[in-house]
Amino acid sequence: MQRKFSFRDRLSYAFDSMMSKGTSGLIIWLGVLSVILILVFSLIVILTRTAPDDEGFIRIAWMSLLRTLDPGTMGGDEGGVFFLFAMLSVTLGGIFIISTLIGIVTTSLEGRLVSLRKGRSRVVEQGHTVVLGWSEQVFTIISELTIANENQRNPCIAIMADMDKVEMEDEIKSKISSTGNTKVVCRTGNPAEPSDLEIMSPGTSKSIIILSPESDNPDPEVIKIMLATINNPLLKSADLNIVALIRDPQNVEVALIVGKDKAEIVLAGDIVARMTAQTCLQSGLSVVYQELLDYGGDEIYFRTEPVLFGKTFREAIFMYETSSVIGIKPLNGRPLLNPSMNTVINEGDSIIAVSEDDDTIILSGKESPDIDREAIRTDFKEIKSPERIIMLGWNWRSPIIIRELDNYLQPGSLINVVADGNMSKFNEEDFDLVNLDLEYTSAVTTDRKVLENLEIESYDHIIILCYTDSLDAQAADSATLITLLHIRDITEKLSSNYSIVSEMKDVRNRNLAEVTGADDFIVSDQMLSLLLTQISENRHLSGIFWDLFDPDGSEIYLKPVQMYVQTGKPVNFYTVTDSAAGRGEVSIGYRINRLKDDAESSYGVVVNPDKNRNVTFSEGDKIIVLAED
Repeated sequence: MQRKFSFRDRLSYAFDSMMSKGTSGLIIWLGVLSVILILVFSLIVILTRTAPDDEGFIRIAWMSLLRTLDPGTMGGDEGGVFFLFAMLSVTLGGIFIISTLIGIVTTSLEGRLVSLRKGRSRVVEQGHTVVLGWSEQVFTIISELTIANENQRNPCIAIMADMDKVEMEDEIKSKISSTGNTKVVCRTGNPAEPSDLEIMSPGTSKSIIILSPESDNPDPEVIKIMLATINNPLLKSADLNIVALIRDPQNVEVALIVGKDKAEIVLAGDIVARMTAQTCLQSGLSVVYQELLDYGGDEIYFRTEPVLFGKTFREAIFMYETSSVIGIKPLNGRPLLNPSMNTVINEGDSIIAVSEDDDTIILSGKESPDIDREAIRTDFKEIKSPERIIMLGWNWRSPIIIRELDNYLQPGSLINVVADGNMSKFNEEDFDLVNLDLEYTSAVTTDRKVLENLEIESYDHIIILCYTDSLDAQAADSATLITLLHIRDITEKLSSNYSIVSEMKDVRNRNLAEVTGADDFIVSDQMLSLLLTQISENRHLSGIFWDLFDPDGSEIYLKPVQMYVQTGKPVNFYTVTDSAAGRGEVSIGYRINRLKDDAESSYGVVVNPDKNRNVTFSEGDKIIVLAED
C-alpha cells in the first residue's frame, strides 16, 4: 500500500532541501523568516490599533525591520503595552536571525578559506604556463621562466600536483628566493583527471609542461596526463603547446601517438646519453650548452625580418652585430641549422639566431662589415688522433653513449668500461662499433684501491655513470658521488687535465657534487628542466636541440683558432665569421684557453660576442662553430 505523506512530512522535506543547499539556502531561509516575522507583528499591531500616532502599515513594518537589525532601537519606543510587547518580540526574533546570519557568514568564509588553502579554485589566467606534476625539476623550471618573463606583462606559472597546496608553496619559497614579476599559483589535484585539469584553464595557456613523476615507472602517468589533456572535449579546438618528458625509449612511440601534433616529446635518457658523449669529448662544450639552455645569457630565438627576404644565408649572418644567425626556419617547414651558405631566405621565412633576448635581434645597418682578409687562415688542418676513454659504472644508457662516442672518435680509439656486477653477456660485437675498441673490467667503482690501479693517467676522458638499473636514485647518486670524489682527488694529484663527465639523477645531489671546472661536468635532470623550459616557450626549439645532439647534420664544435685566423693579432669577430663561412660553418663564439679554470669568466667561453669588438687570440684558444664534422 502506497504511503501518503503528511503536510508535516512535506514541510520537513522542503526545509531539509533548503538547508542542504548550504549558505545560500540558509540565507534565503533566514530572509523568508525575517519577512514573515516583520509582516506578522506589523499586521497584529495594525489590527489591534495599538500603534502610536496611528502609524500606517508601511511605517510599522519599517519600524519592525529597524528593531530586527538593531535591538537598541527599541529603547526609544513609546506606546501601549501590546505595542511594546510586539516590538520586543520582533527585536528578540531579530537577535536570533542576525546572530544566525553572522554565524552562517562566518562559517561560509571559513569554509571558503579552507577551500582556497586546499587549492581547488579555478585559475583564471591568459597566456600562462601550466606545469602538471611535481618533481625537483619544477624549481629549475620556475627559476628559468621567471627570467624569461622579465619583459612580459603579468606572467603566471600555474602548477597542479597531487599534493598539498600549502606544502608546494612552502617548498617553492624555500628554494626560490624571488620570482620577480611572475605570479606562481599552486593547485591540488590529479592532472590525469579531466575535471581537475579544467581548474588550470589549459585552453587559455601559452604552454603545458608535463613533468615525469619521481617513481620507478613514471611514463604511464605522463601518458595518462597527455590523454586527459588532448582528449578533453573542451580543448579539441585549442592550440595547445604541450611538452612531455618520457624516460623509457620503449614508451616514445605510444607517447607520439597520443601527443599527435600538439605535443613535443623529450626522451630523457637519449638526450642525457648524447649530451654525455658530446661534452665528454670537447672541453668547454658543457658551458656552451648551459649558455644556450638557460635564460641567464644568450638563447636561441626566431625572428621574421622582411629586409632579409631574397638574401642568402651567408649575407644574413653578417647583417647582425650583437646576434649570431645560425639557421633558417622556412614558413611551412622544419628548422634548418647551418644550411648551405647559398640558401635563399624566402618571404615568410624566419631566421634562427642566438641573442640575449628576442627583442635584441636588431639589424646592424652596416652594408659592408670590417673584415681583415689578411688575418684569415685556410692552411691549417686539425690533426686528430685516437683517444682513450674510461667509463665507470653502467646503466641502460651506456650502449647509447658508446655508440654516440663511436660517431665522433677516430679509428683505433678505446673505451674501457669498469663496472660493478656480472656482465658475462657483454659483447663488443653487439654494439656494431666502427672507430672504438671496447673493453670491460668487472670491479667495484667506489673502491679507492680499484680506482688507483686503473692507470687513470693513460686515459683522455672519464665518464662516471649511475647504477640506476640496480639501485634507486639516491643510492645510485651516492655511489656516483663517492666515485667522483675519488677520481677528482686522483686526477688532482696527477697534475693533469682530464674531462670528467658524471651522471646524477637528483638535482639536489648535483648541487652537493658542485662542478669544479668546465671539464668537470655533471649531467642531471637540471639540464632536462632547462630543455623543457626552452621548448615550452617555443615548440620549434625541440627540432633545433634534437639536431644539435644528433651526430647527423650540424653540431656544435670547438675547433683550434688557427683554422680560422692568425694568432697574436687583434681581429674582430666579423673576420672569424667570414673565415668560418668560407668553410661552410657558422661561428657563434670562442673560448680563451688561459681562462679555462676561471669560473667568473665562464671558463673562457664567450657565446655570441659583439662582432665589431677586437680579440687577440693565442694558440690553444678555440672557435665555437656549427659544423657537420
